[in-house]
Amino acid sequence: MSKRRVWVTAAAVTAALTGVAVVQGFSGGSEGNDAGQDKPVTGPVRAHVRSAALQVNGDHAVIPQHDTAPFSLVGLSWTKPTAELPGTIEVRARSTRSGDWGSWRSLDVGGHGAAAEESRHGATEPAWVGTSDGVQVRVDGKGSALPAGLRLEMVDPGEGTVARGPAPVAYATDDPSAEVTTAAPDTTTTAPEETQTTTAPPVEDSSSPSPSDSVSSGAPTATDTPSASASASVSASPTETVPPAPTSTAPKPTIVSRAQWGADESMNDEAPGYGTEIKAVFVHHTVDANDYSCADSAAMVRAIRAYHIVSNGWKDIGYNFLVDKCGTIFEGRKGGVDLPVVGAHNPGFNTNTTGIAVLGEYTSIDASAAAKASVAQIAAWKLGQYGYDATGKVDLTAGIANGKFALGQTASFYRISGHRDGYSTECPGDKLYASLSQIRALAGGPVTGLALNPFTGVGVSGTTAYTKSTLTVNWTTTTPSAFIRRFEVLVDGKAAATGGPTATSAPLTLTPGTHTLAVRVTHISGKTTVTPDSTVVAETTAPSFTTKPSLSLRTGTVNTTAVPVTLNWKAADSGALKEVRLTKPSAQSYGPTVTSAALTSASGTAGTWSMTAYDYAGNTAAASVTATPVILQETSATRTGTWTAKSSSSYLGGKSYSSTSKNASLTWKFTGRSAAWVVSRATGSGQADIYVDGVKATTVDMKSATTAYRAVQWTKTWSTSGTHTVKIVVVGTSGRPTVTTDGLVYLK
Repeated sequence: MSKRRVWVTAAAVTAALTGVAVVQGFSGGSEGNDAGQDKPVTGPVRAHVRSAALQVNGDHAVIPQHDTAPFSLVGLSWTKPTAELPGTIEVRARSTRSGDWGSWRSLDVGGHGAAAEESRHGATEPAWVGTSDGVQVRVDGKGSALPAGLRLEMVDPGEGTVARGPAPVAYATDDPSAEVTTAAPDTTTTAPEETQTTTAPPVEDSSSPSPSDSVSSGAPTATDTPSASASASVSASPTETVPPAPTSTAPKPTIVSRAQWGADESMNDEAPGYGTEIKAVFVHHTVDANDYSCADSAAMVRAIRAYHIVSNGWKDIGYNFLVDKCGTIFEGRKGGVDLPVVGAHNPGFNTNTTGIAVLGEYTSIDASAAAKASVAQIAAWKLGQYGYDATGKVDLTAGIANGKFALGQTASFYRISGHRDGYSTECPGDKLYASLSQIRALAGGPVTGLALNPFTGVGVSGTTAYTKSTLTVNWTTTTPSAFIRRFEVLVDGKAAATGGPTATSAPLTLTPGTHTLAVRVTHISGKTTVTPDSTVVAETTAPSFTTKPSLSLRTGTVNTTAVPVTLNWKAADSGALKEVRLTKPSAQSYGPTVTSAALTSASGTAGTWSMTAYDYAGNTAAASVTATPVILQETSATRTGTWTAKSSSSYLGGKSYSSTSKNASLTWKFTGRSAAWVVSRATGSGQADIYVDGVKATTVDMKSATTAYRAVQWTKTWSTSGTHTVKIVVVGTSGRPTVTTDGLVYLK
């Protein structure tokens, strides 16, 4: 057994106002017993509560020399639970790790955790300070008398943390009655090294303070039983009837049991009390610092429990459940998490309600999303056991006068309310209180943010999707999966596919025809949300080329590697044509209304032009055309009149024929389906008449402001290939009679 001494001189204790008590300089030398270490809980963990009396004498107070040991939570208590502690109380502690003093923190004296039905002492809310070996306290009564029996309570929660599993908002089951649990801890216990402590029996008399300045829980015995998490293992007093545990409409969340967080059941032997149902949930905050590590959460729960039992004189921890900022849920008061255990969290309204406390202080900052989600999960589960809508309201009647409500007064509450709704307190803090509407919506539904994402395996035209038969429906929500029971894909109003709470897609196979698709999601409360209908057409009819692909010559510039051509087609579909793709000799895509494209083709080479039509369902049809552009030089024509040969690299083959003689002519004969006359153009170029198969077709004027060579000036296309003649005749235009030709191109 180790002992450490602390000296506090009278000079160190001062008071500036009447009713001001100051306690300074409790310190110790140990660096051990760190509540945040990684040692797992393997059985009941002994918590130590050590207290020191504040002796108030007028305008000053003196505390005698005292030994202490490391602690992690502090608070003040006094003799009579009905007495008020006026003014302000501030505390700061010295860290065993750094040796530094922390900042001053106020202790809540607003009755945050008061439960007049049980209280045997008055007490402030405790404050978690982390493992510390020194403390300073200053009490300012603001000129008012301080209550008798003021004591500083220092709690060492013992060693042991809880192995943290997956996030508690994730569920692997859709069965509301299913429970995810971890393996039961080893019940073997090892008593930690004790400082100067004595065993604290259950408090029987609230009229007198504890006779010892140092108290702790008794060591667990062989008959100690960890708290139960189900009604089957709960013991009640002979006069207490254990009610049934009804199945909830909502799934049971993952809960760290009392055994798992190391509750020392030997600290109190009073049987739990029960109501008949859970009508409402009250949300609290523990007014602790928010910078704690989640590895310390189990120790914080143990410390709060020890403080409630020893300092407040309650039968057990006041809250039914506690939640840390990581979202881990801890079983609070014993009696069975699935039973309507009467807590000590909201005087006048403890029966038939559940108290959920979030570790931390949420006046100026909000609780984490994980913590709020876990609060909503517990609320949904507990209220769902009795068929109550978590978004609704309920009339509750005060069982005692509590300063805000008179005995027997009935008031309307939300099913999920804040502590301040039933009692004069700031709890659960302004920010968390403002988030209660969000928590109600999570717990009571319906699911929010449900939206269809683009389907996979379909084509979309306007607002209609098309598929051959199979597709994947995709969706998202903003509500966490923990509050979702199932998803259903509705086809023509009937469920065709079902997914669990984490599903985000589902495959479908549709019969041919037009269908409506929607997604329906069911909240754990049973409320449903449905997306607007989407239209999906399932069809397997391929598109068709109502006009088969064909090639024709077009105007443009000709050379031996690029003859200007036009590719023509027309495609249609019984559903919706998406596009037509040219796949050979080059790759191009065209919209559903496009029926031609200006392209080029190498002369003298047979080319196949392959096309595929696609509809939005993915059905296809293919067609092609083969053609060879042939260049007939001017020298191959039958001539009449005078023609002069010209040479230039600008001409096809380096040569051309030119004539100024009226009625001079050139005639070509060929077998094909399209023809184009190639000329040179300039400001002095004249005109020519064109005859096709002996019939005058047109007169062409070659005059151009800019000079152009190898220019297609005229074209003619037939529906089928045949033998034709094309004759050009010089008009002999006055002042510009010259006609220069570079030959004829035809397609065969």
